[in-house]
This record gives sequence, structure tokens and C-alpha cells, in this order.
Amino acid sequence: MLAVNYTNLRDNMKSYMDKVTDGYETMIVTRKNNKNVVMISEESYNNLMENIYVMGNKANYDWLMESKRQLEAGEAARHDLVGVEADG
Repeated sequence: MLAVNYTNLRDNMKSYMDKVTDGYETMIVTRKNNKNVVMISEESYNNLMENIYVMGNKANYDWLMESKRQLEAGEAARHDLVGVEADG
């Protein structure tokens, strides 16, 4: 996680934005009166929102944890993909 003050961010905006997007960094932008903000990439934000959605539903969470348990217990199976013919 990076931390930068507002003035430094403003003077070096492109460089810091590249670090956030290309380096998958999270950045805290410090401001007066402790009114700090956090900068993350759109990709990280979308992943965060998806995780909140999935984990926020008890049925989804339980299903995911059971699947994880099965995988870790070696109860997973491999299957070949079956092709689907397009309607013509």
C-alpha cells in the first residue's frame, strides 16, 4: 500500500495512477484534517464489489465454502467440455 499527500499526487498524477493500475497498488491520499481517500484501480474496485455481493448472500457464501472444502479434501473431479452446436 502506498501513501502520498495530495500535493505530491497532484504534481505526479500520471505516475501514481500508473502504479495503481499497472502495479495493482492501493494508495492512500493524505489530506488535511485526516480527510484521507483511498485510490484503487477500476479492476480492483469491481473485484471488491463482486466479493461483497457474493459473500453478502449467506446461500452463496455457504455454497462457496462447501466447494472450497470439497476441493481441499480432494473431492473434485475433472470433466471434458462438451461442445454445443449453433442453431442455424
